Amino acid sequence: MSEKRRASDANEFSAAEIGALAHLYRGEVYRSTIWRTRLDTTTNWSVVTLGVALSITYSSPGASPLPLVLVGILIMLFLALEARRYRYFSVWRARSRWLERNFYVPMLQDGDLHTEMNWQRILADDYAHPRYHVSYLVAVARRVRSNYLWILLIQTLAYCGKITVHPVPVQSFAGFVNRADIGPIPGEVVLAGGLIYVVSWIGLAIWITRVDARRIRQRGGTPEMG
Repeated sequence: MSEKRRASDANEFSAAEIGALAHLYRGEVYRSTIWRTRLDTTTNWSVVTLGVALSITYSSPGASPLPLVLVGILIMLFLALEARRYRYFSVWRARSRWLERNFYVPMLQDGDLHTEMNWQRILADDYAHPRYHVSYLVAVARRVRSNYLWILLIQTLAYCGKITVHPVPVQSFAGFVNRADIGPIPGEVVLAGGLIYVVSWIGLAIWITRVDARRIRQRGGTPEMG
């Protein structure tokens, strides 16, 4: 095979080009691995923060449930950071997966190289004009569906359990509502806000599940970048 790729034979790569693509793939896998680790870091921050709030709130029957309310702010901050990191991660992951599917898979299956669907041009365009592959809302929704929905549900259940059993078990729903009071804010408002809080995250997880499923159906199994 000639060291210089022939323009008339678009289905062949020179040895130098194959080596360059191999190094490119290794670099993209490395970057996706690093950003995947950063995603785990923010999730760990959320879990640890919630654990601290649980320890404070359940330290004694007279402890206030307010830390479990305030920790929700920190969890949402970590979610915002993680969604931003996910948008970067999706770029590196998509590029490495694109190389696997269009470069390595045909080579392993047929023992030859292919240029199906002009995949090199699509990859080159992604390098020439880098952009996010998912919107910020989609990134948030996917992280909620994967991790944060469970963290937020644990937070909510822990808060309800706290005002139910401490300082003594509640005897009626009216008593449950009264215990939810936060200073001048009545319990009805606090519980309504909590309900909206939980339903919003559940709705976001359901929405992104349907969006991703519809996207897969529209693609019809055809690979695409991102």
